[in-house]
Amino acid sequence: MSSNGDQSSVLSKPRLIIQRVIPNTQNDGDGAIVRRSIGSMELRRLDPFLMLDEFVVTVPAGFPDHPHRGFETVTYMLEGAFTHQDFGGNKGTIRTGDVQWMTAGRGIVHSEMPVGEGVNRGLQLWINLSSKDKMIEPKYQDLLREDIKIAEKDGVEVRIIAGECMGVKSPVFTRTPAMYLDFTLKPGAEWQQSIPESWNAFVYVIEGEGVFGSLDTSPQHAHQLLVLGSGDGLCVWNKSSQQFRYALIGGQPLNEPVAQYGPFVMNTQAEIHKAFEDYRFHKNGFEKARDWSSQSSLKMRNFKKQSKLI
Repeated sequence: MSSNGDQSSVLSKPRLIIQRVIPNTQNDGDGAIVRRSIGSMELRRLDPFLMLDEFVVTVPAGFPDHPHRGFETVTYMLEGAFTHQDFGGNKGTIRTGDVQWMTAGRGIVHSEMPVGEGVNRGLQLWINLSSKDKMIEPKYQDLLREDIKIAEKDGVEVRIIAGECMGVKSPVFTRTPAMYLDFTLKPGAEWQQSIPESWNAFVYVIEGEGVFGSLDTSPQHAHQLLVLGSGDGLCVWNKSSQQFRYALIGGQPLNEPVAQYGPFVMNTQAEIHKAFEDYRFHKNGFEKARDWSSQSSLKMRNFKKQSKLI
């Protein structure tokens, strides 16, 4: 099959599901609820991916000021809006359909907080960086909903966050080679998507139910993560009467040692200790963290103080 996902070609070795993870809900941040699939006991990592959360947050909960080093975060809003602020003065709001691709590199301290009333829901993916990229300067690649390229064919619509599909490429630069495709299949639709054979890949089911890998397998449902085995691509069918939506994500394994403690991901324990030391003493990338607090976190603290007085 060609690399653009053209259905007219045939996959020589379709990937099958080799592991299914049904994440339980858990608390994270300050009152936020997440379904953690990658990064859980069932699936610690899937090189180069470190974590995948489906988060649900309502005011005043959120993710107040916290640090990162050594990897990238990709936040994709499915519903609602989140405001991001960091210690470098960067601030912005992503709304339904928007993506923030943040390279933490040598150090970021930031907050991620919901905007307004109602439910705020999305996916956050952590992608590891190679040892040569872990200490680069932080960077952002923000994609508004209207700027994300969309392709359609035979009842299949795809939003191309990273990588390529149907001959359409995303403008996102991936330091760790990766693809991130958001598919919606109408009832009766089917699709074959090529995936580089050397990559690890998985599916996260967002809405509805569909069949992956082989027609004789059982349908998979929302909030499930499916690890794919080896092969050159993925076959998908929507045999239901409702639309079916899923994210297909893949990446080139780094094949490097991983040392992780909370928000820091490096190659050795010595580098983890150094990250904590740098964060504590505001050096080597964390200089701007001294005496900084985000406006969102200050508002949260004030809200909680007022709530206790009522």
